Amino acid sequence: MMKYDLPGKVKEQLELKRRTDPGSFEYLIRPGGYVPPHMDLLADAIIALSMGKNILLKGPTGAGKTKFAETLSHLFRQPMFSVNCSVDLDAESLMGFKTLAYEGDKQVIDFVPGPVTNAMKDGSFLYIDEINMAKPETLPLINGVLDYRRTITNPFTNEIITANEGFGVIAAINVGYIGTVPLNEALKNRFIVIEVPYIEGEQLKKLIQDTTSLTDERTIDLFVRLSGDLITAVEQGKLPEEAASIRALLDACDLSGFIQPKRAILRAIVDKLEEEREREFVKNLAETLF
Repeated sequence: MMKYDLPGKVKEQLELKRRTDPGSFEYLIRPGGYVPPHMDLLADAIIALSMGKNILLKGPTGAGKTKFAETLSHLFRQPMFSVNCSVDLDAESLMGFKTLAYEGDKQVIDFVPGPVTNAMKDGSFLYIDEINMAKPETLPLINGVLDYRRTITNPFTNEIITANEGFGVIAAINVGYIGTVPLNEALKNRFIVIEVPYIEGEQLKKLIQDTTSLTDERTIDLFVRLSGDLITAVEQGKLPEEAASIRALLDACDLSGFIQPKRAILRAIVDKLEEEREREFVKNLAETLF
């Protein structure tokens, strides 16, 4: 399994953590980047990737898994190619496809590389989003990409591709959603799993301040409280996970810079829910706070 060099600043902080365990990598993260609830999450992801291991970010929707992957890409100074999984994902979506092209007046068959091919040849990160949305028979195609071989035979060109130095794989998974399937053991065992919980409290407040148009501190504090109440309701089984999506909350905060918070919550959170009981629950929370 190939290993990768970290940028110097990241190396220094990892070494400092090994010696003193300061518990913070926050200064490494650019504004708007993912700041995890526990800095060990970031440290463990950095260490695993630097050792050449694949990581699987596991957590509820809107918890920041994609932002986490983007932050890791930034820290490693690595571009990132993405695969968005669905039941329609096929070999062409992963590897690329053949198409007709012209060389002068002559018509030829050309191959347009897909994200797996590009990431391997470029020595970049590959991000596989919602990996458990793909059909079980599709993903075994890349088993060799995910283990020590880092190699695949392109089924469309018969080219044997071995990943260049710097290639790494980050995947994300939402558990228990309609349309998802359990990962088979052969696939799961190729990953280091990192649980990504919701961001709460002061970290959520800072994220709202850094990434949305909302500036009123009192309103921001109320949105932080609303998020905590929504998370509690999800944990108690009163609401589905999407009701506590941090992504949706940030959208509501953004809108609240220009319209009333209750209306912003209606547009960004309430109207996404399927059941009237769930919608009324969130509207009551918003009414109580705002």
